[in-house]
Amino acid sequence: MPSGTDLLTARLLLRPWSDGELAAVLDGTPQPHWAADFPADGDRVIAGFTAENPDARGVHGQRQILERDGGRVVGAIGLFWPPSDGSLEIGYGIVPSRRGRGYASEAARALVAFAFTAPGVHTVCADVELSNPASGRVLEKAGLVRWSSDDRLARFRLTAPEPAAG
Repeated sequence: MPSGTDLLTARLLLRPWSDGELAAVLDGTPQPHWAADFPADGDRVIAGFTAENPDARGVHGQRQILERDGGRVVGAIGLFWPPSDGSLEIGYGIVPSRRGRGYASEAARALVAFAFTAPGVHTVCADVELSNPASGRVLEKAGLVRWSSDDRLARFRLTAPEPAAG
């Protein structure tokens, strides 16, 4: 059942991590509502980060990605709060068994839109390893634009349009 802090998309529920979910991931205790290949390595890293950082537990922090049909946890997505000069970084991951279904793009679009509701936030950004072009395509589908790169990383960002003068 969605709570007031959950974000809903057509197929997904983006839910803040609970204490129980964090503990289960960190203890390596599989849960019946997890996809068979959850958690992936990145999910374990994010669970540790979230457990250790109170800001990551806030409404604009880290979330699990659940399929609305069946309630399976299939990944994680989040904003790295607090913003730095009005900019928030986004990160995400979908377990291999659910990749190729558009889940990452769907979740990223929802979270990017939500990020712009936070006070003072005007930019969402992400860095992607050049060896992971699929992640760059996810960001582009969420509206971010590649604005720079080096020999290892591509940098993406989306800046909210200025409000019209009234």
